[in-house]
Amino acid sequence: MGETTWRFPAEWERQHGILLCFPHNGNDWPGKYQAVQWAFVEIIKKITTFEEVVLVVASEKLQEKVGDILERARVNTGRVSYVIHKTNRSWMRDSGPIIVKKGSERKALNFNFNGWAKYQNYLLDRHVPAKVADFLNLPLEQALFKGKPVVLEGGAIDVNGKGTLLTSEECLLDPGVQVRNPAFSRGDYEAVFGEYLGVTNTIWLGEGIKGDDTHGHIDDLARFINEDTIVTVVESDTTHENFKTLQDNLSRLKNAVLENAKKPNIITLPMPKRIDFEGITLPASYANFLIMNHAVLVPTFNDSRDREALNTLANAFPDREVTGISAIDLIWGFGALHCLSQQIPF
Repeated sequence: MGETTWRFPAEWERQHGILLCFPHNGNDWPGKYQAVQWAFVEIIKKITTFEEVVLVVASEKLQEKVGDILERARVNTGRVSYVIHKTNRSWMRDSGPIIVKKGSERKALNFNFNGWAKYQNYLLDRHVPAKVADFLNLPLEQALFKGKPVVLEGGAIDVNGKGTLLTSEECLLDPGVQVRNPAFSRGDYEAVFGEYLGVTNTIWLGEGIKGDDTHGHIDDLARFINEDTIVTVVESDTTHENFKTLQDNLSRLKNAVLENAKKPNIITLPMPKRIDFEGITLPASYANFLIMNHAVLVPTFNDSRDREALNTLANAFPDREVTGISAIDLIWGFGALHCLSQQIPF
């Protein structure tokens, strides 16, 4: 791919900052809303150590409140910019824009968020790409296929920036559950990936982890950490309901090839022990880490396997500071660090 092609940069490429949305909808975290707000402050503090934060807030009143909290927490507030817009939820990976590049030129893509084809209250989230693109002074393009809007969440895809994309069949090809684009085929999706993201090669995994509210997002399963290496989660307990699913995904990755026809290097990450809350299995996964300039933030779950996951990722990212962030409260909203954020490439 030359500089004449629009492409979605890999997450480890140089970033201007990270897009976040400060939580204001307590319904996403019943009983844990206060704790989640403080978890957010910790995330913002860590990110601003390395780069900018573009923070969506529901109102000027909330901006003042958040600014005060950040000052009290000794956050580098000079690295925090605000976009005032009321949203339905805070999951910027999915409702926020995907920013692509062609040489030094950038534009924002609006992939027509529809509440994961599950929830009805998403109309406020629909305006996030336009608000953010306007703030960043970027042109905004609506993603279309054969003249119709295409729905694709950022959490459903992961790229190496060289032409290969990871996604899952459960999320995009299930014919009956949370169908984003009715009648879309594998080839249709690959055409969209090529046109908008500069992708020439797609690796399809199978199913997602149990408890995943999005029905199979890739960012809980497998992630590129450089252009030829993929980390993927595996379950060690053979009786666990994720065991066969994750073994199947591992097998697919071992048989996959990259855009250059070479096989990827595969690194395995453990899964945390099952987390249940009020009878619901929560989608806790160490794969939901966030790569930034010079750092990687990794969700942790008060689990003995936290250390193994952190050590594995520290070895995988020798030039970045790898830090654990407690996600035990965040995961009650069915997502963690990667789900909440979207990188803004330079």
